[in-house]
Amino acid sequence: MKRNINGILLLNKPSGLTSNQSLQIIKRFFGATKAGHTGTLDPMASGLLPICLGEATKFSAMLLNADKTYHATLKLGYLSSTGDAEGEIIAAVRTKLNNEKLSLLQVQEVLQTFKGWIKQTPPMYSALKFNGKRLYQYARKGEEIERKIRDIVIYELYLDSWIENEMSIVVHCGTGTYIRTLAEDIGKALGFGGAYLTSLCRNQVGNFSLHQAYQLDQFQGTLSSEHDAYLYPIESLLQNFPSITLNQAESLFLCQGQLIKSTNKINLPGGTRVKLYDSRGLFFGVGEITETGAIAPKRLISNKI
Repeated sequence: MKRNINGILLLNKPSGLTSNQSLQIIKRFFGATKAGHTGTLDPMASGLLPICLGEATKFSAMLLNADKTYHATLKLGYLSSTGDAEGEIIAAVRTKLNNEKLSLLQVQEVLQTFKGWIKQTPPMYSALKFNGKRLYQYARKGEEIERKIRDIVIYELYLDSWIENEMSIVVHCGTGTYIRTLAEDIGKALGFGGAYLTSLCRNQVGNFSLHQAYQLDQFQGTLSSEHDAYLYPIESLLQNFPSITLNQAESLFLCQGQLIKSTNKINLPGGTRVKLYDSRGLFFGVGEITETGAIAPKRLISNKI
């Protein structure tokens, strides 16, 4: 039975399920008419998967470009066709450095070279498109497509543990970063000829953390009001947006697609996105400050809420 349910569920996706499979389980459990997630986790990966239900799907893009934090375990000295443990594993061609005893300081110094803005080539096993098809569709047929090198940013990268050729790292990165590719590049930089991921867990997306998330097995059996209480409000996706409260007339004009000059004192530069609240204190969408100080509607929720 479909319900008019709206909000964000923070799910701890288990390893072994695709993001879409996890999404469909949650969508069916809540009876939501619409559902979407805010960034795919590979089947092998686990961790934080924010799922938007109902009207919240209109704002899911707000998290697609958010920074993220991962805990990754690397197997040094081997390469994988997919970059992780699900692919074909082969021994890497090791360099002379691998035969030397690396000190902890040397490892940390190498990791530091990956911080900041760096270049990265997306892997073939990715959802990027070429001529209308996903790259992984070509990869499964053994085809190699030339990919454009992209700029990514690594805010933090530090060593968590290191025993022989197994290493765990924590990565805080910007959008578009492929941890599988980063792992392989780190393995090469350390002199092991490469590396692949044996585990990956996403701990943070934007302002949301894994400790806030619920386990998938909590969404079995009968739906109750307790489950609805697990949902975060739509505006929680917009925590860094300033808020503006409008009177009834102003709210109506915006909902009709018109620009309004707010009676509130707005001291925000043009182009600033803002959360919109009506006179009852209810969130109803996102607006944008124009160069003249007016408010333009950008994305509004249905008035059926």
